[in-house]
Amino acid sequence: MNIFRNRFVNIAILVLVALVLRFYFEEFLGEENATWIRVTSIIVILGVGAVFVLRGIANIIEETTEILSERTKIASGLLQSLGTAFPDMILGIVAAIMSLRLVSSDYALAINFAIIAAATTFGSNIYNIGHAAWCVFRQNISNKKEKPVLMMPGIKGLGTVIPMKDHTTKPSLMEIDESVDILNVLTILTAVVAISMVVFGQVANPPENVSGDLYQLVKPAGFVILALCILTMYIFRKTKRQHILVQEIAKEERYYAKKSTFAILFILALSGAAILFAAESMVSAVQVFCDITGMPFVIAGVLAGVIGCMGEMIVVHNFTINPKGRIGDALVGVGMDNIVTTMGASIVAVMGGIFLGGNALILIFVIILALNTVLIWQISKMKNYFLLH
Repeated sequence: MNIFRNRFVNIAILVLVALVLRFYFEEFLGEENATWIRVTSIIVILGVGAVFVLRGIANIIEETTEILSERTKIASGLLQSLGTAFPDMILGIVAAIMSLRLVSSDYALAINFAIIAAATTFGSNIYNIGHAAWCVFRQNISNKKEKPVLMMPGIKGLGTVIPMKDHTTKPSLMEIDESVDILNVLTILTAVVAISMVVFGQVANPPENVSGDLYQLVKPAGFVILALCILTMYIFRKTKRQHILVQEIAKEERYYAKKSTFAILFILALSGAAILFAAESMVSAVQVFCDITGMPFVIAGVLAGVIGCMGEMIVVHNFTINPKGRIGDALVGVGMDNIVTTMGASIVAVMGGIFLGGNALILIFVIILALNTVLIWQISKMKNYFLLH
């Protein structure tokens, strides 16, 4: 009971910090405050929100998804993605809501928020896929050399990747195949989004502050993509992992294994609330940062994308350096995470608040498609290791 109280207190602190960011520090972002006060508030909101709140929530998600998967037979990668992608979705949806509020009073600013919504949502996919490709790349190197390697060469503090032969449990080939299938679906969905915006979504009279062409993901396309995302999540909902013995579950996960499903879901609900409040303050901080520095909103949105996907990146990182066979979960989770964020983008489109400029549209989607290919390549190399050993 003392342990539960301590963990519950930790979660309560995360929620409290998120509330303080939203209802206290966000008040200092207003134009009536001195520039140094606004900049300090931006640093506090983005720094504390990302490093403390989102990182803390990511750890909770990492510790609970395996237990829920064992009980529900739903793929832990899917459960993991629903939690870790929530910040991406909320950042995009909150930015879209802000955009819609401003359409009648300040159309140019409304478009800027809509650009933040799109750039944050799709930009986070870049970081997720790229980071996952690096993690699998380092795992493949460790497998080839048959010795531990640092996750980041020259930096010991980021953990060590050990050869797969030394893992206590290993991912199944079915799990690896499923991760590739999901990434292939993600590639198709990403291409559909890009084509839909170019073919159906060019804005005839873009605001003066937007240089070049401006494209919108229109509502009909948003509904189609939303349906495809939900269908994908349903098709890949079942776990492909072998049953995990209790003694093989990490200490922190064994703690949750002793708690009821209701208690775990309640903890995750509190975690979602913390993400929601932190995300809203972060979107406002990004917008004010652009006003102060003159940085283009699309660039700021892409940079903000790392905030939203930090949870998934932490989970993938930890699952790679943790020799418990969880890298399969990580790969399924990465693909699903980006399916969920694409679903978030479609929800924003249905709301009518997602736009991208021509150059940004091309660069973001080309990078996503390229990184998808790289990750599939690295996963294929890892699968070859299992087939040969």
